[in-house]
Parts: sequence; structure tokens; C-alpha cells
Amino acid sequence: MQARIDATLNEHNRPEGSVRLLPVTKFHPVEDIKILQEFGVTAVGENREQEARAKALELPDMDFHMIGQIQSKKANSIARWAAAVHSVDSEKIAEALGRGVALALDRGDRTSDELPCFIQLSLDGDPSRGGTPLSQVTQLADCISDTTHLRFEGLMCVPPLGWGPEKAFSQARDVLSGLEEHFDRSLEFSAGMSGDLVAAIKHGSTIVRVGTEILGNRPLA
Repeated sequence: MQARIDATLNEHNRPEGSVRLLPVTKFHPVEDIKILQEFGVTAVGENREQEARAKALELPDMDFHMIGQIQSKKANSIARWAAAVHSVDSEKIAEALGRGVALALDRGDRTSDELPCFIQLSLDGDPSRGGTPLSQVTQLADCISDTTHLRFEGLMCVPPLGWGPEKAFSQARDVLSGLEEHFDRSLEFSAGMSGDLVAAIKHGSTIVRVGTEILGNRPLA
């Protein structure tokens, strides 16, 4: 997988190392994550709060990124274990995560006083798949930036159903460029999975989230 990423970077004249691989370990046991650690992996992505929390307790040296949809009632728990959150899609979630980090710090459940947060972008506005509509992205980014203990890190994008990845990632990259101008700094772009990472890297992805091609088919939940 890393060779495929490196070849794509070279093809599109991007520097080696400019894309990070985030293995997705949903449904995979802790033993599989330990194998990844042996190969130098320091961060993985998880979709479900309860599963991720249990794994984080067993593997305190691994960074766990929350990449699944978030319920506000789970924000306090997520704030205890998450090294980053890729799926913030409302001010309510952002504010709940900020409060959760403060509480986790007070209780000694967290060491880092800052939680990097990505906005999950909804290009088609379909609320059933999560994500923030284009019209609300800048407002939410400002909210994250203004929330104590949160750092606005960038955008996360999954192509909408029926969209080609080229169209989706091109539009998302344009949105990200506008945010970089707004904040006057570079931002991260969490985009691309096994089936569309080439298009994502072409359009500037800095983090690709890959599961099956690294660990094989997920065991049944």
C-alpha cells in the first residue's frame, strides 16, 4: 500500500512523505493493531466509539483517530481517547468535544490539552451520511477554532453516492483552499480510501484511510 501511495505521489509530482496512511481497524482485534505497531504504524482510524475506547485502553501507545459519525452524547467519551476527530459536522458536536476534553483533563483521563478536529464535508447535503453542507463550513471552522481545547485541522471528505471521486475531491480541494486562505495557514485533507485514493492524492489528500487492503476483510462484528 505504501508503495502504491509513493508511486501516485511521484506521478503527480508531489513530495515523498506528503501523504500519511491511516489504517482503519474497525472490527479488527487488538492483536491486529499490535502487528501494525511492529511495522511502525503509530495511528489508526476507528468508526465506533465503544470499540475504539476499549482498544485505546489496551494500547495506550497507539493514537486512535475517530473517523465515524458522532453522537453528541458520546463526545465526552471520545474526548478521553481520541488523538484526532475526522468527523465533526456541527457546532453542537464541536462544543461538546471541547467540554469533553476539559473534563478529561480535569479527571486525568487525557494528557494532550488540544484535540485536532476535521470537518466532515457533505458535498451533496445528504444528512443521512453525516457531514456539513458547503454553506456552513466556514462558520463551523470558526467555531472549532474558537472552542477551547480544539484545533481546526482541515477537512475530511467521502464522495457522495453517485459521484465520481475526481469530481468530489476536486470540489473538496477548492473548499479547503478557501479555508486555507481564510485562516492563512495550511490545512490537512483527509480523503481517499482503498478504491479512490489515487484520485484523492491527485487532488491534494494528505491522509488516506485504508482498511481492507492492509488487514484483509473485517471479521464479522
